[in-house]
Amino acid sequence: MAIDKNYVTQEGYDALVKEYEQLVHVTRAQVIVELQEARAQGDLSENADYDAAREHQGQVEARIRELDELIKNSEIIDESVKKGKANVVKIGSYVTILDLSENQEKSFSIVGSVEADPLNGKLSNITPLAEVILDRKVGDVCTVKRVDEPYDVKIVSIQ
Repeated sequence: MAIDKNYVTQEGYDALVKEYEQLVHVTRAQVIVELQEARAQGDLSENADYDAAREHQGQVEARIRELDELIKNSEIIDESVKKGKANVVKIGSYVTILDLSENQEKSFSIVGSVEADPLNGKLSNITPLAEVILDRKVGDVCTVKRVDEPYDVKIVSIQ
């Protein structure tokens, strides 16, 4: 099975590592205390606190495994493209496009799916829009497909 790379900024990578460290070194210990306290209450067969602590433990361990895989397979985005005019759209680029169907400009950064946050201007590299403009130049007109109604966009600027 091919493992996909998780494209992240240095800031995003640092946040993943910080969350991982917090879960492994702090939260995991707190869960152990929760389990010990619940066990001390006696009969485990009808102990809601014990069930809740075990469920919390499962969630924490699942997130630790998920973060471990994300970190192992992370590739840090080369943000040097932001330091001047970029020739083509890449992951890490800040792009302004003109939506030709609405005649409206939109700007966003293209990031990996781990950091995607469209409401805050961070568009995943695997979205139909990002996929169609990747490796394209200023002035290129691209048709966004794999959506209910395909539309055209023009790349206005790349930073």
